Amino acid sequence: MRLKGLFFILVLLLSGIAALLVYLAGPAGSVYFYLAEGLILAVLFYLIVFYRKIVKPLNTIGNGMELLREQDFGSRLRSVGQYEADRIVNVFNRMMEQLKNERLHLREQNHFLDLMIHASPMGVIIKTLDDDLSQLNPMALKMLGVSSEEALGRKLSDIDSPLAVELSTIAPGTTATVRLNDSSIYKCTHSSFIDRGFQHPFFLIESLTDEVMKAEKKAYEKVIRMIAHEVNNTTAGITSTLDTVEQALAETEGMEDICEVMRVCTDRCFSMSRFITRFADVVKIPEPHFAKVDLNDVVFSCKRFMEGVCMDRNIRLRLELDEALAEVMADVALFEQTLLNIIKNAVESIDREGEIVIRTVAPRTLEVVDNGKGISREVEAKLFSPFFSTKPNGQGIGLIFIREVLMHHGCSFSLRTYNDGLTRFRISFH
Repeated sequence: MRLKGLFFILVLLLSGIAALLVYLAGPAGSVYFYLAEGLILAVLFYLIVFYRKIVKPLNTIGNGMELLREQDFGSRLRSVGQYEADRIVNVFNRMMEQLKNERLHLREQNHFLDLMIHASPMGVIIKTLDDDLSQLNPMALKMLGVSSEEALGRKLSDIDSPLAVELSTIAPGTTATVRLNDSSIYKCTHSSFIDRGFQHPFFLIESLTDEVMKAEKKAYEKVIRMIAHEVNNTTAGITSTLDTVEQALAETEGMEDICEVMRVCTDRCFSMSRFITRFADVVKIPEPHFAKVDLNDVVFSCKRFMEGVCMDRNIRLRLELDEALAEVMADVALFEQTLLNIIKNAVESIDREGEIVIRTVAPRTLEVVDNGKGISREVEAKLFSPFFSTKPNGQGIGLIFIREVLMHHGCSFSLRTYNDGLTRFRISFH
């Protein structure tokens, strides 16, 4: 029971005792009667003082405790006119003011932090103590290629995303550089922060794609230009000399074999020049001239062009076109060449007896699906690296050309083999 209730019980008891005393004091006017009346007045005065000095201040402080328990830091206690109690009230009010300011400051900081995380160019993924995803900023969702509904409440290993799979293998407290099958490169940090005494793990993902690609391109452009310059100058001098000598020896009897050797050498020089020119062409990809394009028309045109090659290898080339596909802004010539390279790679992956499906999906997605040999996880990360090729005699030019053209078009793309055994080259226009 509260102190105020106990006080009123005391008042009732004392009132009862006072009434009893008046009754026992005898008739009105006697000395005992007046003594009893005076005692009752003294007790009443004492009770009033007791209430004002002790009960009321304690009741006010008790109300303050209720405010504190309910975290109502905006309310204040009023002075009660009692020195000791008012000191406590003043301390309490200052404490409530400080708590209010601290809460306001904390809310402002949290709001500012939320805005920074939301607008950050880096991906931020926060996990619960059970390793379920509890928060992802828009950049993290974009990097993973999923929606918030597909990610929240799930574990990284359960999300259908190459980046999520790589993140799930990074040990706590470490940083790793991840290169994906769409040529994207990320610096991923697995760390943790303390909240209410518990460590909450989180990932910080920084995209290095643009910086690395610029550095790679700058490096291989310089190398290719230097090699092309030296090779072309050398082969030009050699072929000129061989032509002159061949013409001189052609008039001499019995020199047919030597002339034939010189012609072979000349052809070999021209082949070398064409070989190095292919590398130089990757560096000199022209700037695209954009126009509205129907992807279904481009796909149909490329299918007609590649049908002969596929028939020779007994490969079925099939279309699945979405009529609801929106028009895209593209350079027709460059994009057709890119699509032909993708189909050619699919043909070479199958070799003989297989199927290639070219599929368009609304609003602006294109897929080339094949049932060829597939791509291992180790190879996926290297696919779009300069001069990397899985072919015995490949130069690693085709995928670099594809990457450069698609990046010029602002497309997102990926090349990977899925659990169903099919390899999909997926291109999405934005």
